[in-house]
Amino acid sequence: MSKRTQITGRLDAYVDANWLRDSDVKRWLREETSKLPGGMMQVAADQGQLMALLARAIGARIAVEVGTFTGYSALCVAEALPPTGKLHACDVSEEWTRVGRRYWNEAGVADRIELHIGPALRSLDELINGGLAGHVDMAFIDANKTDYDAYYERCLRLLRPRGLMLIDNVLWGGSVADPDDHTADTLAVRALNAKLKDDDRIDLGLLPVGDGMTIALKR
Repeated sequence: MSKRTQITGRLDAYVDANWLRDSDVKRWLREETSKLPGGMMQVAADQGQLMALLARAIGARIAVEVGTFTGYSALCVAEALPPTGKLHACDVSEEWTRVGRRYWNEAGVADRIELHIGPALRSLDELINGGLAGHVDMAFIDANKTDYDAYYERCLRLLRPRGLMLIDNVLWGGSVADPDDHTADTLAVRALNAKLKDDDRIDLGLLPVGDGMTIALKR
């Protein structure tokens, strides 16, 4: 029997009021992004804060992000890195990431973020071939779902032992539990979830934060 408390209504507001720490820059970025087409792709404030906490907890110095959009998750992680840290942010859009650049500069972390524009699989291969394999402390995956398995395998190669991988949208709006949903995105997310459950290369957790976030610790 599940012991999960349903976080809705007043309780949801209470949770945010008692743990969410915000800044003007992050709030401004969320507000601007919410008005853009596809604004719902932005990670939630509580998810960004959790990512930053995890980055600090493992002492992350080098991080990789697959799917940057307007840069909110990148901002959260970059703020958690030391001044000499580096986040390699991979995205295909100059337009969307241009929004993020303004806020990274405003927050004073732009020098910690190296943006790679182009297909993420190509960017990840370049990072692997460039000598980062086995040296990355944390990786975050939040891009096109049909390539999730390929992103996972490449990020696993990049991570150091005891490095942390975060994967967004693993509940996919509830579609992963709908046996009648056979769309390509749902099948890809469902397949990765099943694969990770039995993958002995990692220790695994799945949190009902946002649209579901997997936390995988490389063994």
